[in-house]
Amino acid sequence: MATKRNEIDMTAGSILPKLLKLSLPLMISSVLQLLFNAADIIVVGNFASENSLAAVGSTSSLVNLMTNLFLGFSTGANVLASHYLGAGDDDRVSRTVHTSVLLSVISGLILTFIGCVFADDLLGLMQTPPEVLELSALYLRIYFAGMVAMLVYNLGSSILRAKGDTKRPLYYLTFSGVINVILNLLFVIVFRMDVAGVALATVISQCISAFLIIRCLMKEDGALKLEFRKLRMDGQTVGKMMKIGIPAGFQGVVFSLSNVVIQSSVNSFGAIVMAGSAAAASIEGFVWVSMNAFSQGALTFVSANIGAGRYSRVNRIAFISCACAATAGVVLGNLAFIFGRPLLGIYDPRPEVIDAGMIRMSLVCTMYFTCGLMDCIVGSIRGMEYAVTPTIVSLLGACGLRILWIFTGFQTEEFHSVFWLFMSYPASWIITFLVHLICYIFMRRRLPAKDTIRETAEQA
Repeated sequence: MATKRNEIDMTAGSILPKLLKLSLPLMISSVLQLLFNAADIIVVGNFASENSLAAVGSTSSLVNLMTNLFLGFSTGANVLASHYLGAGDDDRVSRTVHTSVLLSVISGLILTFIGCVFADDLLGLMQTPPEVLELSALYLRIYFAGMVAMLVYNLGSSILRAKGDTKRPLYYLTFSGVINVILNLLFVIVFRMDVAGVALATVISQCISAFLIIRCLMKEDGALKLEFRKLRMDGQTVGKMMKIGIPAGFQGVVFSLSNVVIQSSVNSFGAIVMAGSAAAASIEGFVWVSMNAFSQGALTFVSANIGAGRYSRVNRIAFISCACAATAGVVLGNLAFIFGRPLLGIYDPRPEVIDAGMIRMSLVCTMYFTCGLMDCIVGSIRGMEYAVTPTIVSLLGACGLRILWIFTGFQTEEFHSVFWLFMSYPASWIITFLVHLICYIFMRRRLPAKDTIRETAEQA
């Protein structure tokens, strides 16, 4: 009964109520996760040493760059599990579960090795200022010690999301996040551990959330039940996960790569701009995850309906998810900008830091809804199991355009400013969204025009 209460039938009935039922807990989970991450920045900004905020903020784009490729596997796991659940193929669902868990452990170990061994070299490539380099490297090494736990939680929650269960991951994240905040205050204010305390608190909370998600999967009934004796790398499942997950992860890498290039340019303006940008980026994150919840909903719903042969619902899912994401982006993005100064003041009260952060928010927050539209179309395309095309489009549209601007127009005296640096974000979102939309129209036409579920039912 408990399992049934956590399930959503995505292949029949009204789409909007069920999409909201799936996406809203996911949105709240992501917002809470960012709140806990923001607590890291707020604590170091107010209670740690002078350069601690810049040190923590300057590592975020590098962390995203290194983790996004492996986090793409969670997209692959979600698509496969949703598809197989929609098709009623319990054996393949089980193989997806056990392969995903083992793959997350292996991927986490690889990331831990890279992050711990090459921290100084990677930060040096990003032109991290000498005054924050040592603190940034320390934070990065401790943070990457928790990569196995982070990937296990993300892969596990993507498996639960395939059947519509986004509530239990929300509960687990809330519990571990509260622990994170308590440990932040304890380690930084009481024990004076500075950025090391923030990083250690994050690792401990990630281990707690990973333990809870594994415990949940072990208590599941049916195909989603995790049994350690069944852990193995199923070749066919790995192949399909990589076919979907590697392009998805590579797209994340592409976005992060362009952000790393921009972060390097931000670093060239000094610690004040770095701190303002880090605070603004943290606030913007709340808007993005709210929109991205509907992108994840679109991916899960489209995949489940294709698995069940409900092709007629695909366009409605894409449209409704785009409308929801755009609404969230317009409302939350503009609210963030309107209240930007007091919000930035929470992170760092210095007026010059707030001024620097407001420049970024005036461009990013007000136009963020275009990013939400882009992500929902990409989620719908991936749900149709087309993974390479959106990656290529994002490579050219997001990464290509931003990097081209950084190394051309931005280098001229007229445009070499923080304003024109951040202008590359909304410009790339609009162009990339339009190209993704054209690709979606062509790919949707390749699907059958009529549903096949009734034929299958009659034959059975």
